[in-house]
Amino acid sequence: MNCPCCSGKEYATCCEPFHLNIELPKTPEELMRSRYAAFAMVLPEYLVDTTHSSTQKDNDFSDIEDWAKSNKWLKLEIVFAKDNKVRFRAYYQDKQGEIYEHDELSRFVQENGKWFYVDGEFY
Repeated sequence: MNCPCCSGKEYATCCEPFHLNIELPKTPEELMRSRYAAFAMVLPEYLVDTTHSSTQKDNDFSDIEDWAKSNKWLKLEIVFAKDNKVRFRAYYQDKQGEIYEHDELSRFVQENGKWFYVDGEFY
């Protein structure tokens, strides 16, 4: 199966090791891709676990799960990845068939060798 993160790799050798906690993403881009794939595969635990503790309180587990389930995740484009920031565009379709683009510049932080999503600026 192709990885939902649109890397062109197989899921088993791309995001699955991150989702199974076998490996840690080595870069903010790898974490961003794995988080997108987690939305596509409805893995809210992974999304909460990879959100930095300083902003984790802003996330509701059931809201994340509902958001992931209520959309069909179509495509991820990485615009750029530099230092601790990744700008991406995620495309998704809601239950009514409307297609949306989510354009975000995300900020990440690394603690004890593990990358975390902190927050994002929307375009």
